[in-house]
Amino acid sequence: MITFQKYVKAADLEEAYSLNQTRKNRIVGGMLWLRLGNSSYNTVIDISDLGLDRIEEDEEQFRIGAMVTLRELETHKGLNDYTGSAICHAVKDIIGVQFRNMATLGGSIWGRFGYSDVLTVFMSLDTYVELYKGGIVSLAKFVKMKRDNDILTHIIVKKKPLKCVYDAVRIQRTDFPVLTCAVSEMDGEVRTVIGARPAKARLYTDEKGLLKEGLTEESIRAYAKELSSKVPTGSNTRGSAAYRSRLVIVLAERNLKKLGGLE
Repeated sequence: MITFQKYVKAADLEEAYSLNQTRKNRIVGGMLWLRLGNSSYNTVIDISDLGLDRIEEDEEQFRIGAMVTLRELETHKGLNDYTGSAICHAVKDIIGVQFRNMATLGGSIWGRFGYSDVLTVFMSLDTYVELYKGGIVSLAKFVKMKRDNDILTHIIVKKKPLKCVYDAVRIQRTDFPVLTCAVSEMDGEVRTVIGARPAKARLYTDEKGLLKEGLTEESIRAYAKELSSKVPTGSNTRGSAAYRSRLVIVLAERNLKKLGGLE
């Protein structure tokens, strides 16, 4: 469990940012993953009153506040219409409805967890994060950045013509995933994101042009095999590296066939 000496509900982002510059202070949202640790903090900083709990949509983008819950993502008609329900499929098996009603998108993205279904599906989209001091950076860049004391305020998804599919393998429905896979097609480019390797998600594109003539049984099989050779995997209690490498092929083929209307 965690312990702390002081609780502050921030009045604005500047106050939250100032408090967060002390190493023993911590921003809290849903606090569901944080409480599973064994740490002690001087001050926990609550940002729930800062208007970061809304999903805003216009013709160009979705702007999603960091305090939006996973359940709100799961049930948001606009997001799921745009992604072909890929976001719903990515979050629907995370623990349970009660958990998803409290867990926040900001916590999932900021944590950059290896097991994150959320990170995997958002990396397959044209996604950016908005940082209070750091400005707007692409999610692909953000996942490689070192953690600092900035505050993630919004996740931005740019609207483009899109097809997207998500799938994962779990030992049981509400368990952490053994492997996650999201495949999307934007601007004529196929993007594949593999997560829970068990390390954090990575984005891959069709560098060899194996899919340039279209999604066929043969091209998909060749691409999935090539992808598996590039994705580094590891072993843990949920599966071996060899098993995960095999799952890369299985999930990539399955998702690409769905993307191409082959099943």
